[in-house]
Amino acid sequence: MMEVFRLEEDSAQVKFPPPFVYIGFLLTGLLLDRLSGRTPDFIPVLDWIMVAGGIAALAGIFFMLAGSSRFRQLGNNLEPWKHANQIVSSGIYRYTRNPMYLGMALLYLGLALLFRSSWAIILLPAAVLVIRTQVIAREERYLAAKFGDEYLSYKARVRRWL
Repeated sequence: MMEVFRLEEDSAQVKFPPPFVYIGFLLTGLLLDRLSGRTPDFIPVLDWIMVAGGIAALAGIFFMLAGSSRFRQLGNNLEPWKHANQIVSSGIYRYTRNPMYLGMALLYLGLALLFRSSWAIILLPAAVLVIRTQVIAREERYLAAKFGDEYLSYKARVRRWL
């Protein structure tokens, strides 16, 4: 039976699954391409564009898997509407505080390039802004309040993205 979405009191108070932001903006971009009459020919099929799209998509998958597997190994919740057990600062988290969100952004970029969607590329900064303001900012406030100096020290050592 499917678990009902329940916002925990001891959480970052994120009210939606972050992947939905990226999926929603990507699909909106693809739809806008179609409605505006832009064909994929607007972005030419050049080897380097296709290679860049493939590399970005693969890098995105790598970052998402590295981040989520480290969370699972340490028993932390992946869902930002649930409580955090600890600060995860090992593995990929030594280099970026948000590998899963970075991975989603890279996968989005890769797919936008591979689909040759100019609108999806134009909308990517908006998707990142929503993640930054509605997810990451809430998580950072929550982690600072819950873990104090331990989180603030980690935040000072490791960049948000890369």
